[in-house]
Amino acid sequence: MNRWTDWAKKLKKEQVLILLLAGVLLLVISIPTEQDAGAGETENTIQETVQEKTDREILEERLTKALSQVEGVGKTEVMITLKSDGRRIVEKDTERSEGRDESGQEGTASVNTTAEERESTVYASDGQGGEVPYVTETLEPEIAGVLIVAQGGGDMALVQEITEAVMALFGVEAHKIKVMKME
Repeated sequence: MNRWTDWAKKLKKEQVLILLLAGVLLLVISIPTEQDAGAGETENTIQETVQEKTDREILEERLTKALSQVEGVGKTEVMITLKSDGRRIVEKDTERSEGRDESGQEGTASVNTTAEERESTVYASDGQGGEVPYVTETLEPEIAGVLIVAQGGGDMALVQEITEAVMALFGVEAHKIKVMKME
């Protein structure tokens, strides 16, 4: 204990100040940054990715069910790839303000005009006491390609019917649809 008190007595003002600043620096470094706050955004992104998978899987299941009910198709497996995962467009309030300032001295006049625009997101209650952004439009995921493996995939007339059905349902071009015969 004496060693510490002797050491503390030998310190000069500058050394005490340096130790104090080093302590403050350590405190500032340990404060959470915006990256930590971004963890919540990562969770939202993960949740949206899970939602994308769910949307894709729902499309696959519905197409599988519909095709398996067509005569001659038999058992089917469907794989859909997405170009984009869809978007949700939220309502925004835009607030505009303009200001005009006229000043001048003898024989001169000066007019300054300022315009300011603020945009804020509109929120709605989620029924659990929280607020969620008000979604005005939901854009469906854009399909990049469809693969269908069917027991009846060897019949060219059936392949044509399946291709036309997928084109009608999803708006996908024929060259992005592949129908194959199941083993």
